[in-house]
Amino acid sequence: MVTLTTELIVNSRNFKKKKGRLSLQYDLRTLTHLHFSGQNIEDIGDLSACQNLTVLYLYNNRVTQIHNLDFACNLTHLYLQNNNITHIDNLAHLQKLSKLFLGGNRISLLEGLESLGELEELHMESQRLPPREKLHFDPRTLRALAKSLRVLNISNNNIDEIADLAALWEIRYFYAADNKLRNVEELESVSGSWPWLVQMDLRGNPVCKTAKYRDRLITACKALEVLDGRDIHEVTREFLVKWEASKEAKKKKKEALLNPPLMNNASKGQGAYPLRACCLARAQGWKLLPPPPPPPQKQQQQPRRVQLLKSSLYRRLNRMAVTADANKKITR
Repeated sequence: MVTLTTELIVNSRNFKKKKGRLSLQYDLRTLTHLHFSGQNIEDIGDLSACQNLTVLYLYNNRVTQIHNLDFACNLTHLYLQNNNITHIDNLAHLQKLSKLFLGGNRISLLEGLESLGELEELHMESQRLPPREKLHFDPRTLRALAKSLRVLNISNNNIDEIADLAALWEIRYFYAADNKLRNVEELESVSGSWPWLVQMDLRGNPVCKTAKYRDRLITACKALEVLDGRDIHEVTREFLVKWEASKEAKKKKKEALLNPPLMNNASKGQGAYPLRACCLARAQGWKLLPPPPPPPQKQQQQPRRVQLLKSSLYRRLNRMAVTADANKKITR
């Protein structure tokens, strides 16, 4: 088994001992970049002598576990793609890490990054997972990365929903090609919650075949400049925004005609429905329900004179009815 150790570093062709230096330990301590890609390395040994390490290249190896990196508090770039890693562990001390490459491994859960407050790029594409298994996201990790993460690559991971990713509101570049995304409404909601998104790639997903897919995402993402590898022209965006606004205005106008507000102002000669709504109802053959009676406390009491007239008229009608009944009896 090949293990990355300081001895392997010293004996490598890339390591050059500086002339005039006092010791080998000094050379290791001043080392900032390590290039050990494609060396069949299976494990990371003790590298604590490399205290100023900032960039570590370990891609295209056989590493199965991330460990022995607690010393690397100055590490900013870590390249571990195309290994055999199954879990994201032991990265809590890498608080200056800004770019993490983990694509092409065997990771099924994005987790363990809660301490990486300066992480700006995360690459998790093409995980080698069993059939029908997909990449999942730990909500705690997503919340921790919300203020720092700018670039996220989760392409080719059998992902069918991304609702949890709405928490990453600082995203600028989002790559999710060759997945199983189908819901265009979810995409509109999530991408619309990323105000700084400038580039998005969703090629190879079933959602790309949805009608008006491109138009809807351009309208939802105000700052988007490139979608699926194609530039978005400002003229196109303005047209789509105006078209959407016109469509929404027509919808509201139709709703206002079909659901007019009740108007209890009969004293001014107006009924419960506007004149235009009544004409529309008659044209369509609809039956308007009578307006509800006003609340008792709002009913105005009739004037005294009107009450007396009604009472007098009621007595006169009664007398006429009694007289008519008497005449009928006499006639018989």
